[in-house]
Amino acid sequence: MNQQILNLDALKARFPLIEKLQSEQYVFWENENVAKDSQVSKQVTLDMIQDAENRLKRFSSYIKVAFPITKFSDGIIESELKEIASMKKLIEGRRGFNIPGKLMLKCDHALPIAGSIKARGGIYEVLSHAEKLAIDAGMITEQDDYANFHSEEFRKFFSQYKVAVGSTGNLGLSIGIISAKLGFQVTVHMSIEAKEWKKELLREKGVEVIEYESDYTSAVENGRQVAELDPSCHFVDDENSIDLFLGYSVAGLRLKEQLQQAKITVDANHPLFVYLPCGVGGAPGGIAYTLKQIYGEYIHIFFAEPFASPCMLLGLMTGMHDKISVNDIGLSNRTEADGLAVGRPSRFVGTLMESVISGCYTVDDSFLFRSLKGMFETENIFMEPSAHAGVYGPIELMMQGTSYIEKHGLTDKMENATHIIWSTGGDLVPEELRQQYLQTEI
Repeated sequence: MNQQILNLDALKARFPLIEKLQSEQYVFWENENVAKDSQVSKQVTLDMIQDAENRLKRFSSYIKVAFPITKFSDGIIESELKEIASMKKLIEGRRGFNIPGKLMLKCDHALPIAGSIKARGGIYEVLSHAEKLAIDAGMITEQDDYANFHSEEFRKFFSQYKVAVGSTGNLGLSIGIISAKLGFQVTVHMSIEAKEWKKELLREKGVEVIEYESDYTSAVENGRQVAELDPSCHFVDDENSIDLFLGYSVAGLRLKEQLQQAKITVDANHPLFVYLPCGVGGAPGGIAYTLKQIYGEYIHIFFAEPFASPCMLLGLMTGMHDKISVNDIGLSNRTEADGLAVGRPSRFVGTLMESVISGCYTVDDSFLFRSLKGMFETENIFMEPSAHAGVYGPIELMMQGTSYIEKHGLTDKMENATHIIWSTGGDLVPEELRQQYLQTEI
C-alpha cells in the first residue's frame, strides 16, 4: 500500500498534470515526441491500409444487398464531411473569441448499419474473418461476386462459427449486427457503462449479450478468456487487433479524397487540425495513424477524453500505456460518454500514437450536453454525448492551447486552417433517449 502511494507521489512529481487530472480539471497535454514528418511506425503500413480498403470494396456488393440502406453509397460504409458554420458561430458567441479558419464535422454519427465510428473497424474485422473462412473452405475466391455471402448457403456455413467481443456499446453494435447478418453465433460482453438500449438492440438482432457489473477492461478480459476456450470462436480484441485497426484506418484515405473534392488545401500555410474522441484508442488511433502518414507536419491531431476517463492521456504522458489505469490516480471512470468510459488504454495503439498525435485534452460531461443541444439547434445534427468530446477541441486550442499555436509557428496561418471535429455516434439512439439528452442539464 505504502509502495503504491510512494510510486504515485513519484509519478506526480515527474508529471504535475496528474494532479489536475485527479481534481477533474480541464487539461491540455502536448506530446513532445510527435514526429515532425510522416515517418511513423512501420508496424502498420499504407500498403496494409490500402489492402483493407480493397477488401471493403470487394465486399461492397454484399453490403449493398444485405443492408439496402447502403445502396446510395454503392455498398461503401462512409460518412460525409460538412462545414458547420452555424455551430462555429454559436461557439464563438458563447466563448467570446474567434476560431480562425473553417470548422467542419466528419459525420461518423451517421455511418450506415451501426451508426457510429465503430462501423468501419468492427465490420471490417468480421468481414475479413468471414472472407478467410470462406476462401479456406473453397466457397469463394477474390475474383467472385461477394454478393454470394448474402445467401442461405453461406449463412449455414458461418453458423458453425462464433464471434465474440467486449464493449462499452458501439463496437458491440457493429460486431453484433454484421456477425448476426452473416450467420455467425455472436456474443457481446457488455461492461457496466453500456446503455440499455444498445443491449436491447443487439438482442433484437439475435445476439447473446452478457452483462457485467465491472468496467470495460474486465468485460474485454472475460470475453477473451471465454473465447480462448473455444477454437470455433473468433474474439475481436479491441485492445490489440490489427484487423480492427486497419478497418478504422481506411477512414484516413477517404478523408483525403473528401478534402480534395472540397478543394481544401493542407500544406505549410494551410494547417489541418483534427479532434477525435478517444476510449481505448482503436478507432481514433487508426484514423490518426493514416492521416499522419498522409499529411506529416501539416496535421495536428488531438484526442479528447472525459474528466473521469483520461486513459490515453495518462498512458502516453507517463509512457506506461496499459500499465496504468485512471483508477490508479483515484478517478472513477464513470461518465455519460459511455463510449469513452475506458480506464486503461491499448498498449498496441498507445505505442503507435507516441509519434503521431500532437496532444490530448479532457472535457467535462456538462459540456457534452451543452454541445449536444447546441449542435441540434444550430445544425439539426444529433450526436450522442461522447461524440461531443471532439467539439471542445477548437475551444481548448484557442484557450489553454494557444501556446501550442505560437510554439509551432502557426499564428499567422490560422485564418487558413481547417478544423475537423470527428463525430463518433448517434444515429441509432432511440427518439425517447434523444429527447432526454436534449433536455439534460448537468
